[in-house]
Amino acid sequence: MRWLFWDVDPDGLDLGEHARFVILRILEKGRLRDVRWLLEQYGEERVHELLRSTVTTVLSGRTLAFWRAYFGAEQEEWPTPPAFRRSSSPPWPA
Repeated sequence: MRWLFWDVDPDGLDLGEHARFVILRILEKGRLRDVRWLLEQYGEERVHELLRSTVTTVLSGRTLAFWRAYFGAEQEEWPTPPAFRRSSSPPWPA
């Protein structure tokens, strides 16, 4: 999984202290085996709680929709992603 953390020192990541960063990065960019590891490491409830309580610019609408369906949370209140994440247009002027 080191490839997922190309922009930081992977040896410096603390799974407890940097849990939000690790979870969001793996949910958005990870492979199936990475996600399996994540769910074993942190548990489904912790991941679910993070998603329903955190506004993030990291996760795409597609990723959020998948995890809402996975957790059966379509009726739950989840934070609204920023406008640029809800649009398919580029964030810069044309």
